[in-house]
Amino acid sequence: MPADPSKGFQSVLSACMEKFLQEKHACGYAYREQIRILRHLDNFLVQEGLATYELPSSIAPKWLAKKAHESAGTHRKRITVTRQFSRFLLRLGYSAYVPDSTLAARTPSTFVPRMLTDEELRKFFQAVDALEPTGHSPLRHLIMPEVFRLLYGCGFRVSEVLKLRVRDVDLNQGIITVRQGKFRKDRLVPPALSLVNRLRKYAAHFEKRPPDAIFFPGPSGAPFSVSAVYKLFRQLLLRCGISHGGPGKGPRVHDARHLFAVRALRRWYQDGADLDAKLPLLATYLGHVNLFGTQRYLHLTAELFPEITSRTDAAFGDVIPRRSEP
Repeated sequence: MPADPSKGFQSVLSACMEKFLQEKHACGYAYREQIRILRHLDNFLVQEGLATYELPSSIAPKWLAKKAHESAGTHRKRITVTRQFSRFLLRLGYSAYVPDSTLAARTPSTFVPRMLTDEELRKFFQAVDALEPTGHSPLRHLIMPEVFRLLYGCGFRVSEVLKLRVRDVDLNQGIITVRQGKFRKDRLVPPALSLVNRLRKYAAHFEKRPPDAIFFPGPSGAPFSVSAVYKLFRQLLLRCGISHGGPGKGPRVHDARHLFAVRALRRWYQDGADLDAKLPLLATYLGHVNLFGTQRYLHLTAELFPEITSRTDAAFGDVIPRRSEP
């Protein structure tokens, strides 16, 4: 009989799966999608009748085989989770088949963010500031100008802004606390003084609110959904006459984060700053757990502003990947 997901893991490896998840959570990983994959693996092991503490090579390849209608990305996730869990079993002293890492090899991404130009940004914020309240969203004319300024002015992730509570926005010190961001990491973000002053004027529209109230409340008092922000973003682009390339092309709301990072790097270069010393600061500000994610912006900056290529090559030539010609 298939395992009941509502009752937790049911296979002989259930205790190992629980310990595996505890370790991942302790390391700061949310591991939500991976839990679903583990449940499917657990169900598979129950159906296969596994009775020993191992993940044998006799049945693992059957689980790892690509399904007919499975996307390459989903298949890669299954392989990656299985590989991680198998290595965890080995550390516990159990026998486990570890799939070859090349089975889950990523296809190099060719995506380049579509970042708004200075003129497009000017038009965009004119449109944001001209928003009017609606019956469904009576506060959007107050909220959305500040939401989008935080995205473009601080490089926040959309979900981070929407989840902010009153206690997280210290308008006296000028510090925003992001709690349980990506990888369950907290961080402190100091916006520019001009943005802090805007947030003070925004907060003045409300009577004294409890610390756990949502700072940018949706119509029900709960946070706005990410999809609602994306929908409004597309509407504003249309009003500004800024074309959208379709799914996967952009502009996307998340491209504001890319634009923030690239402009910071370019400004530091123009000021003659030590990029080697500045890069860790940018990584911390953006909430990256290491420099790998931030290094992508070096490549992007060099592509958009060729005049700094020689300097980034000198400092970071070993971490900026080269695009190969087709």
